[in-house]
Amino acid sequence: MSRAEQITDPCAQHGEGPVWHGGWPGLRWVDLLAGDVLTLRRDGSVDRVHVGSVVAALRPRRGGGAVLALERGFALADDSLTSLRPLGELWTDTSVRMNDGGCDPQGRFYCGSMAYDEAPGRGRLYRLDHNRRATAVLSGLTISNGLAWSPDGTTAYFVDTPTQCVDAFAYAAGELAQRRHIARIDPELGSPDGLTVDAEGCIWVALWGGGAVHRYSPEGTLLDIITLPVPRVTACTFGGPSCTDLYITTSRQAVDLTTHPDSGALFIARNAGKGLPAAAFDG
Repeated sequence: MSRAEQITDPCAQHGEGPVWHGGWPGLRWVDLLAGDVLTLRRDGSVDRVHVGSVVAALRPRRGGGAVLALERGFALADDSLTSLRPLGELWTDTSVRMNDGGCDPQGRFYCGSMAYDEAPGRGRLYRLDHNRRATAVLSGLTISNGLAWSPDGTTAYFVDTPTQCVDAFAYAAGELAQRRHIARIDPELGSPDGLTVDAEGCIWVALWGGGAVHRYSPEGTLLDIITLPVPRVTACTFGGPSCTDLYITTSRQAVDLTTHPDSGALFIARNAGKGLPAAAFDG
């Protein structure tokens, strides 16, 4: 067990979706409900760019720039995020928003949705293909959250937070099949949120309400715990020049800030392992 180090001020109300890409100035993550993308520059300062009413996730594009999930659909942007091209709304219901996502090794971008009031079964998982067409691939979700792939791309790991489980799917040609639970998290330890997969194929899961990140084997055995001094831990990713540092985002939502004033800051666990490069959108 180790403890993460705080590396920014509490700069996000609801920090989520960290991603490291060498073509950007540094790590990027989102202040989701503010609609802002944050960038950690190499000097430790944080830049903020407003891109919409909500920004749930972003990934680099193979041809340069970024793909983003906004409140009710996807968008493309340049590397500076100042030129935004929305790809159209996927639904009109204003009570539902995008929440978390990622790219598969072949360059498809996925993002899942949820109701603002967290009503059961109202979320879906959407896939944005190379031709920039979006398709719903899972339905009946509540809080569609962490999504990442095994190093060989044949397994997708996914979290629907209220289930308290990390699930695995057999994955091929953009299709999810044979869903199974690989790990169940005791509610007393928090709820599974965002996740990432390392080069050994192990799954790192942020625990909302648990003040920690857990590392699991592909079979679901708990291998390691990183603790944080704040409760609302939202997501994690590997980054840095050698992709060995685990960056961890946190939230200030429903937190007693007199007790946990550093909620909303970005944290790091240095030399935590070896990560995989961020997969980029090929569209």
